[in-house]
Amino acid sequence: MRILTFLHSFEPGGVERVALRLIRRWREQGVDAPLFLGRSDGAIRAELGAGLDAHIPRQPPFSVSAFETLWMIATLPAFIRRQRPDALFCAGNSYAVVAVAMKLLLGRACPPILAKISNDLERRDMIWPARMAYRLWLRIQGRFIDHFVAMAPGLEQEIAALIRPKNGAVSIIPDPALSLEQIDRLRAVRAARGGKGRLFVAIGRLARQKNIPLMLDAFSRVADADDRLLIFGDGPARKALEARAGRLGMGDRVRFMGHVADPALQIGRADAFLLSSDYEGVPAVLLEALAVGLPVVATECSAAMRSLLADGALGRLTPVGDVTAFAAAIREAPMPQDDFVSLRLTRRFTLDAASTAYLDRFDKICARTAEVARIPCRQPHQSTMTSHL
Repeated sequence: MRILTFLHSFEPGGVERVALRLIRRWREQGVDAPLFLGRSDGAIRAELGAGLDAHIPRQPPFSVSAFETLWMIATLPAFIRRQRPDALFCAGNSYAVVAVAMKLLLGRACPPILAKISNDLERRDMIWPARMAYRLWLRIQGRFIDHFVAMAPGLEQEIAALIRPKNGAVSIIPDPALSLEQIDRLRAVRAARGGKGRLFVAIGRLARQKNIPLMLDAFSRVADADDRLLIFGDGPARKALEARAGRLGMGDRVRFMGHVADPALQIGRADAFLLSSDYEGVPAVLLEALAVGLPVVATECSAAMRSLLADGALGRLTPVGDVTAFAAAIREAPMPQDDFVSLRLTRRFTLDAASTAYLDRFDKICARTAEVARIPCRQPHQSTMTSHL
């Protein structure tokens, strides 16, 4: 079986991290798993892309980052025709437009597509007209994409209600954000911290979705003079966020750490983990924080959040966008965390289990497509891709 994954680049993101880990694991399991990248740049190239063969189309004499989705739609069809994969892996919501475009451009020559739903579908952050348009777009996805994966129990109901996949094609495969080895390493970094005040940490791309301004505003309202906040990650909003922290008088108490390889390994001495997003799916950084053993203060940015925090046993949830409630939760932190519950929960979200579950699902999709078309599926074999990195 040949499973083709397409990604924009090596720019940091939870979707990209999980996809690259899956590809690497599939190849270790003997699966032919080619990777198509629109461009080769990005901060996680050295971390997760090292030695990972990929095809990158010939680049124009200018950057394609501003229109990377259109660039992929223009360059991916020819690669699919040459490689003739048995299935396509759409790694997250942001790639759904590429998946639908492949169905339209390739017609019957397009392989079946499995799409992982990586973000909340309700999108209550949108104004009403945009939200209605987005719901129409979800229905279009349901008509063209062959199968959908929910990343946690409960999210499949959201997919069924809003996307309405043909033939009810939805599976639950817990997000492979961790590995058993990684969980052991993360639990080992937890340590007591000396000194005054509390240390709060956050990890994420500095973009609008993460609503870091809410976190900064809430922290400024209730933080004591000795409290500190470390924010790991980079993105287009960094300069504006640094300026905001300065205007709030927190330039010496909030530090923007930038992109750091494996930031979860550096948060072991924190008192609590903060997540202020407007919408998420199953945030990998949240699972990493739970694996470390940190209590969590988070917005209810996904239908999965209550189950991820074990109905309050592992942290506090506040309404999306409610700075007063988020500040009150910070004031009360840290709350005790149940280590047994956190360990049991994080062990559900491992690459070890998910890689096989995805392959089983691809087998079924391939078999169903082959039965309809009366053609045999390829047998699993090693990829012979040539690296263009």
